[in-house]
Amino acid sequence: MAVIAGVPAPLPGKKRRIGVMTSGGDAPGMNGCVRAVVRMSIAKGCEAYGIYEGYEGLVQGGDLIKQMKWGDVRGWLSEGGTLIGTARCQAFRERPGRLKAAKNLIVHGIDALVICGGDGSLTGADILRDEWQGLLQELVSNKELTQDQIKPFKHLNIVGMVGSIDNDMSLTDATIGCYSSLGRICEMVDVIDSTASSHQRAFVIEVMGRHCGWLALMAGVSTGADFVFLPEKPPPENWEAEMCGIISKHRKLGKRKTIVIIAEGAHDISLNKIPPSKVKDLLSNELKLDTRITTLGHVQRGGNPCAYDRQLSTLQGVEAVQAVLDATPDTPTPVISVIENKIVRKGLVDAVKATKEVTKAIQAKDFDRAMQLRDAEFVEYFNTYKMTTSTDQPGLRLRKEKQMRVAIIHVGAPAGGMNSATRAAVAYCLTRGHTPIAVHNGFPGLCRHHGDKPLGSVREVQWLHVEGWASKGGSEIGTNRGLPDEDFEQTARCFELYHFDALFIIGGFEAYTALSQLRTARPDYPAFNIPMALLPATISNNVPGTEYSIGSDTCLNALVGYCDAIRQSASASRRRVFVVETQGGKSGYVATMAGLSIGALAVYTPEEGIGIRMLARDIEHLRQAFATDKGESGAGKLILRNEHASKVYTTEVIANMIAEEAKGRFESRSAIPGHVQQGGTPSPMDRVRAVRLAVKCMQHLEEYAGKSKDEVAADKMSMSVIGIKGAKVVFGSMKDLEATDTDWKARRPKDESWLKLKATVDILSGRPKPEDCCENCGKAK
Repeated sequence: MAVIAGVPAPLPGKKRRIGVMTSGGDAPGMNGCVRAVVRMSIAKGCEAYGIYEGYEGLVQGGDLIKQMKWGDVRGWLSEGGTLIGTARCQAFRERPGRLKAAKNLIVHGIDALVICGGDGSLTGADILRDEWQGLLQELVSNKELTQDQIKPFKHLNIVGMVGSIDNDMSLTDATIGCYSSLGRICEMVDVIDSTASSHQRAFVIEVMGRHCGWLALMAGVSTGADFVFLPEKPPPENWEAEMCGIISKHRKLGKRKTIVIIAEGAHDISLNKIPPSKVKDLLSNELKLDTRITTLGHVQRGGNPCAYDRQLSTLQGVEAVQAVLDATPDTPTPVISVIENKIVRKGLVDAVKATKEVTKAIQAKDFDRAMQLRDAEFVEYFNTYKMTTSTDQPGLRLRKEKQMRVAIIHVGAPAGGMNSATRAAVAYCLTRGHTPIAVHNGFPGLCRHHGDKPLGSVREVQWLHVEGWASKGGSEIGTNRGLPDEDFEQTARCFELYHFDALFIIGGFEAYTALSQLRTARPDYPAFNIPMALLPATISNNVPGTEYSIGSDTCLNALVGYCDAIRQSASASRRRVFVVETQGGKSGYVATMAGLSIGALAVYTPEEGIGIRMLARDIEHLRQAFATDKGESGAGKLILRNEHASKVYTTEVIANMIAEEAKGRFESRSAIPGHVQQGGTPSPMDRVRAVRLAVKCMQHLEEYAGKSKDEVAADKMSMSVIGIKGAKVVFGSMKDLEATDTDWKARRPKDESWLKLKATVDILSGRPKPEDCCENCGKAK
């Protein structure tokens, strides 16, 4: 390495020395950020440096700033907290501390900094960048560095990623760690739920969120809480009477338990703090309920990251490195965000400013503005929660002529979130004056068992029937793969017999096929000329018209947990590789996203297929990896194979081929988790998205209230699929999706947005490219 008086010279070309640090409160997923930044930096020909203990390490320097190699971050994806540490640093708040930090960066030749932390941490980084030129000149004036030494480092590029369990940063839908924290809260509430119901008790549960009510709100949506308290939207002046009224109504309906979720920063409209004890006293004294308080505390912050936080941290880390390489001296400091399903760059200054404006609006008692400053998704979830938590709201009921009989049916395999969606749809219908009708056991149940005595398969639903479904997995009304074309005539007769005015379908590709069949049969069966909407719900995430299906996140959490367990076995033996078979039909989504979440060495998908040369390259890569990792911890390897990736190269065959070629130097095993991947309790993401999308579907169907069958049939959007595409929630016309976006033979969309992530999995695992290997033996050229 060339050295100018003790300072490393810059790397050639556009290559950079990139420092990575974590700061502020720890959050699950921070280690995934560090791993992604380190490995992507190395893959791009750059050098990566870990800055330990946050800004304290930046100020202290020395051994707290270390160059990180590829293997240094092995196994970090599954670890909670931050392995490079974080600490409060008063010194960095003052200019002399920042002067030391600048010198330490130059001494190590670091010219770019990636920081994962909250708004305070990111603000500090931007201040360092703003002062950079002045700090360099001061170092020269103090004779700590020379002009020649600082000349190559005139510009410091900084990229931010938001690590915060509170999800309190503006201009992003999710921060790294927030869904892991929400998962912990929901797990605790689900546990409390059973004991509350057993004793007919009330529980007041305090969650984190000093200035942001995201955790409290999403926990309320996910668990079906009776009441929530948020800092951004305090309850009205008479909140005591309102809360007691709602809870009293629920009890009169027959509900045995009461859950109230309160953010730690909750207050009334006069900014007077509302402590959990006050809520408890109200429930105990006014409603005579046996009430307990549970403060979850730091259990919300700890633990391993969920699948989504592993994916988010990895993809944001990759994007952060690319942002560094794209940056010019004039590029404003970006923060890496996610909007719906898309990773994007936003201005860090704008994001921090908008975040601080929320706090200012709360302090000014301008709560409407505080809500507006949160993202649109937050406001939407709040309105959805209010509409679905209490169905007795006369002001929201539609006129008689606008009220509809809405049939709800599940089609295909069960998926986590189906029941949450059904519960939300029923609540919305009852609030608006519609009649929700559950069709049990899919289309075969409709046709064969609608007239059964004493209870047929077509049943009007009351609120108490579905109230406890928010956290239930599977399908409470039953689901079936049968399709309407098995008996169109009987299906149409049932539609007419039970006066269906609209149909809400929840399911996967079978549900998509069912909607397609009903559309093409409309000319022959006028009963089908009613509005119909499909909410995709399948672990395979293979429904055209959307990049996300309800149930896929639950599946990934189950699969990632399974893989973590067997990786532990593989690592303990030091010399073992597991080939794990994933579900997903003929779509490689589950295998690819799980590979991204666990750091798989290789992923085999139906889209790419498996060939003998591919296997030769991967086996040779395994030989090299085990030779390099010899004796090191965390050295177990995982390969993921989709169940339909190849008819010839089955999971067992691949495992046996690896074992044969290993020549005793390492072992190979196959593992098939099977239906474990359908998950048990739905993940919080599947629950909240199910609620939000179900309500949107109901609102869409509602637009056709009062229209004639001919008017409905003439509108192609009267049969549609709701989906998340890029940064938007959209409805897609069934007619258009069938024609342009459906690969019927492979049962998947023609354009699968996640396919580009396969390359990211390969890069971060170090999997060699075909062009870099010998075609015959698989060895690197």
